[in-house]
This record gives sequence, C-alpha cells and structure tokens, in this order.
Amino acid sequence: MTTIPSTMLGATLPGDSSAILKTFDVPTPGHGQVLLKTKASTICGSDIRCIYHQHLGKGPEGYQGFIAGHEPCGQIVATGPGCRRFGDGDRVIVYHISGCGVCNDCRRGYMISCTSQRYRKAYGWQRDGGMAEYLLADEKDLVALPDQLSYVDGAQVACGFGTVYEGLEKVGISGNDAVLITGLGPVGLATAMLCKAMGADQVIGIDVIDQRLQIAADLQLCDHVLKADPQNVQQVRDLTNGHGVERAIDCSAHHEARATAIRATRKWGSIVMIGEGGTVAFNPSPDIIHDQKTIHGSWVTSIWKMEELVERIVRWNIRPEQLVTHRFALADVDKAYALMATGQCGKVAVCFDEALA
Repeated sequence: MTTIPSTMLGATLPGDSSAILKTFDVPTPGHGQVLLKTKASTICGSDIRCIYHQHLGKGPEGYQGFIAGHEPCGQIVATGPGCRRFGDGDRVIVYHISGCGVCNDCRRGYMISCTSQRYRKAYGWQRDGGMAEYLLADEKDLVALPDQLSYVDGAQVACGFGTVYEGLEKVGISGNDAVLITGLGPVGLATAMLCKAMGADQVIGIDVIDQRLQIAADLQLCDHVLKADPQNVQQVRDLTNGHGVERAIDCSAHHEARATAIRATRKWGSIVMIGEGGTVAFNPSPDIIHDQKTIHGSWVTSIWKMEELVERIVRWNIRPEQLVTHRFALADVDKAYALMATGQCGKVAVCFDEALA
C-alpha cells in the first residue's frame, strides 16, 4: 500500500522568468476524482509565451497562480467515490483542460473549447498542474497509458502530439504528400514524427535555430532541413519538382514562416496553422484563391481523438520521448524552464521516480 504524505513540493510561475518551489498540502480526491503520483510533466511553449516571462492571459483565461504544468502523466494512488473506470495503480495521461462536461463542445470531447467560464479550467493555469509530486485530476479527463509507452511518452500526448494529430487529420496525410513544416520546436518535431508515421512521401522542415534543425536531422524526422531564409519558398519548390508541397503545417507562429507555408504549397494544397500567436500577411488572390488552396486553423484536440492517437502511437511504434533532449528533477525546475525559454533544445521534461532515469 502506498503511503501518501501530507505535503508536497510544487512549482509556480510568478511571471518574472523564474520558477519557484513551494510546499503545498497533498489534496484528497473528491467525487469522480483521482490522486496521481506524478511521473513526468513536460514543458509547453505556451507556458513560456503566456506565463513564464509574464502573465499575458486575462480574466478566466489568465494564469491564476496555481501549480504549473499542463502536460502531466502519472499513476493513480488514490480514488474518490464515484470513479467508474480507473483505479489505484493505473497509468494515465491527463487531458489538460477540464471542462463543464455538458456544453456542446464538451459533449463533442473538445474541452479546450468549453464555453463555461465557471467550470472550464486548464491544469497548470486555473487549477493545479503537474509540476508537483502529486496531482488531483478528474477521472473524466484521463486517458489510459498503455504499457508499451513510458510516462515521458504519455506526458507529450495531450497538448503536443494531440494538437498536431488534430491538425494533420484536418488536412489528411498520406503517401501522396510532400509536407512542409515551418518551425521545428517540440510541436514541429512532433509533426514530423507523426507525418512520417502516417506515410508522408517527403518531409521538409524549416527553422531558424541550428539545434532544432540538428535534432530533426539526427532523428531522421525530415528528409530535408532548411535554415529559415527569404529563399525558402523557392528552395521548397526546387525539392518538389517546381510544384510545392501538398500539405504545409505552420508550428512557428512567425509571420514570415507562415507566409512561406502558404506560398510553398502547391495548387489545390492545404495548410494548417497550429502555432499560437503572431500574425501573417498574404495576398488572397495569388496566394490562395487562384491556386484553390485551403487554410485550416486547429486548436488542441478532443479527448476521444487523443485516445485514438495513443492507440496509433503504439501501432506505429513511435516514441514521443525521443524528442526530449533534457530531463530535470523537480528540485531543478527553474533550470528546466530557463532552458526551454532559450529554444536551444528539444522537449524539456521534469521527471520523478523511474521516469528521471
């Protein structure tokens, strides 16, 4: 029987480019809730953009000073009354937004789009997240972690890989497609990994940071990697017999990279924008209308599609943890966030127990 302590360490983000460890009470699960022993919690770029440097979100969408971390994975050590599926000892991934459960979006599984200002709360933003030794989660927000996957694999599913999978499903990826990925941060690297698994004929990646280009090359996630440059559109066309790619995915949120994604896509092609923030300028007639292109927006994913993705990750025999270049203990959480903020890395994980090894 697991002995659960009364207090735990957890990290908060005050908004001044630091991460502060504090002592918190270990919560007790209520009706329909579980207590997880956190095993891995990865850092998302949105945490850096919206919380770490300064708190940009306002009102219900703003960071409320809770324990950070919206990409947690762990093992259940206690359950409250009313749980119907999961129990003690189960390995689980946490869908990172808890919704009201009864609005139209929640009933579709898209708690990211829950319309309730009272009940929609993101883990690590408006309720305690995974940068702590224990995490209180609602059972309805959990997805089973298969034995074939590690906790570090699982931590990346909901936000990173799930967000990518949703976008790729919207545009469709097959062996017919040459694919361009603008931005090879952790989300872009996940995009390349999934595109390869889904059979893309050719994957081209662009980034401005040499370390990210090297990670993509070393892991053989891209057939070609290009340094960000005003000539990128022509370079992509040269690699695709002058036509451009069938599918382009922007993971950069940078205006020039987004424009490259649009203009390097061939006639009748599709573009999906995943990277958050920023702007883009393009000319609708020559860039979109005359070439019959389609632009999609995609925001996170649904919990049912996340379950589907977990099954397919196992079937495709891919390992998200390969994208993790650095692991830190909770005691060094400040170093983990500082490194992620530089962009000179792949995915960064705060790990516990066996996941730290």
